[in-house]
Amino acid sequence: MPSTVHLVDGSLYVFRAWHSMPDEFFDAEGQSINAVHGFTRFLCELLERAQPDHIAVAFDASLTSSFRNAIYPAYKANRELPPPSLERQFVQCRAVTEALGICMMIDHAYEADDLIGSTAWNLRMQGWRSIIVSADKDFGQLLGEHDEQWDYARNLRWGPTGVHEKLGVHPHQVADYLALCGDAIDNIPGVPGVGAKTAAALLTHFGSLDSLLERIDEVAFLRLRGAASCASKLREHAENARTYRRLTRIALDAPGVSTAEALQRQPADPAVLEALCEQLRFGAFTRSRLRALLR
Repeated sequence: MPSTVHLVDGSLYVFRAWHSMPDEFFDAEGQSINAVHGFTRFLCELLERAQPDHIAVAFDASLTSSFRNAIYPAYKANRELPPPSLERQFVQCRAVTEALGICMMIDHAYEADDLIGSTAWNLRMQGWRSIIVSADKDFGQLLGEHDEQWDYARNLRWGPTGVHEKLGVHPHQVADYLALCGDAIDNIPGVPGVGAKTAAALLTHFGSLDSLLERIDEVAFLRLRGAASCASKLREHAENARTYRRLTRIALDAPGVSTAEALQRQPADPAVLEALCEQLRFGAFTRSRLRALLR
């Protein structure tokens, strides 16, 4: 089995903490830090449990600055922008990540998914396997033979075959699948009338979105419910589907990490960690966990 790197979808776990943790934690300035507390607990538990030697945590810089917004202005427009209090906590979560000697990835033009994807791709070429810590179905497209995705909250792990079990398509078809049936979370509408099962059936038959659109005349003759209507919708929305795939496909040329050495956990400065704990007013238990994780 190849050596392993853990790649963490940091923004997902900050948002989860924001929604799940009670608003009863405050820093030295009296500002709410419930998301920081929840994220720090998650990160401590992950490090204690997995004990990774090579790890990176990727964060989204913004909901509106990705290259995808230039392609499709409505991308993620259905999401409310984080309030200033949460933006502040994102900065503090990044500080906790770096204080533990963990590589932190962020870029204004690329999303966390792209940074993780590009890093996983770079390291696969060097013989490494990736464990992607996230519940996001988009990451299914990144899983190679030895890779895994780990939904940490549910403690579910799966590889490439698990993607097919969940979605009905193989990893290399996930971006096409999402372009066809849409992704409500990212405000990608997909082709009207093409749901998840139909998208999977079409890709099983044609193999790819490109092949489907080249052979669109065959769709009406498939044993699909509403096949003729589906063919008509695909003709009408073919260019939109191609555009949506540019949104659903994770970039593999983003400025991710190019060497495993850059992801090796670094010795942390205890003084920096202590100052951060003081500023965040962490309790004795959290401080002792963080100290025990220092390298």
